[in-house]
Order: sequence, then structure tokens, then C-alpha cells
Amino acid sequence: MLLLVGIEDSDNEDDIGYLCRKTVNLRIFNDEKGIMNRSVMETGGDILVVSQFTLHASTKKGNRPSYIRAAKPEISVPLYEQFCNTLSEWLQKPVQTGEFGADMQVHLVNDGPVTIWIDSKNRE
Repeated sequence: MLLLVGIEDSDNEDDIGYLCRKTVNLRIFNDEKGIMNRSVMETGGDILVVSQFTLHASTKKGNRPSYIRAAKPEISVPLYEQFCNTLSEWLQKPVQTGEFGADMQVHLVNDGPVTIWIDSKNRE
């Protein structure tokens, strides 16, 4: 499972807990009948977490995205690390990570298509 994670200024430890619980329990993998009914915990799958501040781009005004809602490193780095550590605890194995803030090349083969947006500020 590839997770692109964007931390915004208003995020906190409660948001991280919610996102971790939701992530490991989402039933998005096929069972023996080909129905999306199994979680990453049930399948024993692996997770790659990549920080992605551009998820918080605002394109309301003009043609240049604004990243004003994206948290600064002093906020985002500890929350990102907490997110990765909490996922590792839930899965009982390490999660793989990218290098925070680096310009990385990530190649994805989307087997699905299953792409899901989880926003901790939109829980209802």
C-alpha cells in the first residue's frame, strides 16, 4: 500500500491516530471471492509512506498553487514520524518511508483502480 501523506497546520496527534486506525482497518483488498473485504493488517501487506505537502495545494486563485495550509517542518516532521511509528506498531513490522522533504521518484503500479482520499478533518 502506498500512502501519500500531507500534514496541514491544524493537524495534531488525534488526527494521526484517526488516520492510522482508518488506514490499517480499511477493507480494500480482495478476499477469496474477489470482494474487497480484507485490510492490510489481515493480508499481512506492507506500507510505503511518502510525505506529500502538495496534497494541500489550493488552486482557488490564479494558476499558481498555494501551499499555505501545509504545515512547516517543525510541525509536520514529528507528526509524520509519529504516523509512521504508529502504523508500524499496528502492523507489528516496519513501514517503509521516503525521505522527508526530498525530491523522490516513486513508481506506482495501480492494481485496481483503488485510490482513496482520507481526510481527518472530514470524519462524518
